Amino acid sequence: MQVFFKTDVGLVRSCNQDSCRYGKFSEDCVWSVVCDGMGGANGGSVASSEAVDAISEVLCERFDKEMSDEDLRELMESSVTSANGKVFAMSCEYENLRGMGTTVELAVVRSNRLYVVHAGDSRVYRISGETINQVTTDHSLVQQMVERGQLTPEEARTHPGKNLITRALGVEEELELDFIEQPFEKGDVLLMCSDGLSNYFEEKEILDIIIKTPREELAEEFVELAKERGGSDNITVAIIVNE
Repeated sequence: MQVFFKTDVGLVRSCNQDSCRYGKFSEDCVWSVVCDGMGGANGGSVASSEAVDAISEVLCERFDKEMSDEDLRELMESSVTSANGKVFAMSCEYENLRGMGTTVELAVVRSNRLYVVHAGDSRVYRISGETINQVTTDHSLVQQMVERGQLTPEEARTHPGKNLITRALGVEEELELDFIEQPFEKGDVLLMCSDGLSNYFEEKEILDIIIKTPREELAEEFVELAKERGGSDNITVAIIVNE
């Protein structure tokens, strides 16, 4: 397993409210977490960095290579739940952090299986051969409108309310999470990103770039292309490759 990541402030924002981290438990087991913060001048960066710290700490303390799939799911969910409690408590305690929150994408790849915990509108894509699939479903108002048939996916990309999300870590005391488990075979590529990246690319473009670009250059390539297309938000990408 190989992991590559890059985060960039972009061309418009004054600070980077995205956070990302990854680690390797063994040669065939890696993890990564991507958070896109929101809330005030400092709140977003605090929320995302605190969430990443809390999730990473729980994962690294409690992971056991012999744990079952169900135990791994419980560990992943509890690490995110713990982070939610920490960020929410900080937002209640400090007036300048009121209302802060963050999206969260936590992925663990173990052998040939992918496990994802997700809340918000940051995304996870799985590329297998010449096929790309969005693993996660956006927790956003425009996604709800798409599901009700009120918007097409193309209209949703440019809708003025596309940044209004319906779930975020740290905003409320309780957080509903999606858990996804899928195969992750040899040669598969996982792309995790904030919307500062996904807003600029159609799925076919993501697939073409991954097919054509050397693995070690992918993160840099995506960030630079997003900046060339406007760079209006912070940009973060993490890539896991099952070699």
